Amino acid sequence: MNHMDKQALKEKIIGIVDQMAPELKQISLTLHQNPELGREEYQASELLHARIKEHGFTVKQNISGYETAFIASKGNAGPNIAFLAEYDALPELGHACGHNLIAAMSFGAAVAFAAVVGERATSYLIGCPAEETSGAKVTMAADGVFDGLRAALIVHPSDDNSIGGSSYATHPLKVTFRGQAAHVASKTDKGINALDALVMFYQGIRTLRQTFTQETILAGIITKGGIAPNVVTDHAEGKFTIRALSSSYLENTVIPAVKRLAEGVALSTGTTVETVHYEPLFQELINDPELMELYKENMALLGEPVTVLESNDAGGSTDVGNVSHIAPTLHPDLRIGKDIVAHTTEFALAAGSDYAQERLLVGAKAMAMTAIDLLGV
Repeated sequence: MNHMDKQALKEKIIGIVDQMAPELKQISLTLHQNPELGREEYQASELLHARIKEHGFTVKQNISGYETAFIASKGNAGPNIAFLAEYDALPELGHACGHNLIAAMSFGAAVAFAAVVGERATSYLIGCPAEETSGAKVTMAADGVFDGLRAALIVHPSDDNSIGGSSYATHPLKVTFRGQAAHVASKTDKGINALDALVMFYQGIRTLRQTFTQETILAGIITKGGIAPNVVTDHAEGKFTIRALSSSYLENTVIPAVKRLAEGVALSTGTTVETVHYEPLFQELINDPELMELYKENMALLGEPVTVLESNDAGGSTDVGNVSHIAPTLHPDLRIGKDIVAHTTEFALAAGSDYAQERLLVGAKAMAMTAIDLLGV
């Protein structure tokens, strides 16, 4: 397909998304006003796959053990282009990560792309629950949901238009020390204090962090520290976020060192220790260079300047990283406000603003236009 043909299709994309504006805004605001936590996004999932069916998509539900996951598709030829929808919210904060906008943007892109390519490609809207918690994409990736894709596209709301960068690989640990209970004033039985062991481990984490040769994040909280101040604690637990720039370094260097620290503390305190991953491994995000360049060009066509980040400029963690290790993936940021930070009340307010509802049209257009560039390539 030549350049002129693609330009004509892109103009059609712009027109279709503009025509869909009322529907996309209604989807976004319905999700924003009715936030649902991960694995509980029943209303959001139902709304999305019911609406996508109206545009001629075939929908499969209950994917990879997630009742609220779905795969919607239209077309039966390659290239296979997937637009990833997220729609879970955060406890108490609601849509403070803008997943209501992500769902609407990907919905609009999938519909517009399918409408202009006909049988020349297959458009997918893949509904991905629980990004903020268990990360459905982790299991979906392992189950082969993203195999064979020419591209997987998703746009994240932010305070700037940017592209590139990465995310931290993360594999959180729950660390449990067990000792022996006793009365703190007992003259015959001093017990074995599990909380002392956990505190020693917590303090050791700070020193351990300085020994790694790659950027690493270690932080945690004490989730169980005892039942009463006059009882020697026999059971203490903490949850720890453990992150690194690469999943390989995380799994082969950082986590083994953390576990060795825990075992050393247990040995020195007379306690026993158990370490369990309470969330799956989120791999680091790999933004595909070709998709980055195409997206940047299409944003320019829409009059949107884009900041290009260094490949090791990491922020947060996302299960989109697991997708990017299987299929060429694009995960840029789109400005919906000024000086806003995700996972805050201010961001939640921005995600429901009139301005953000206009901005989501830009994200839908840019993704669908980028997909057009992959036709015949």
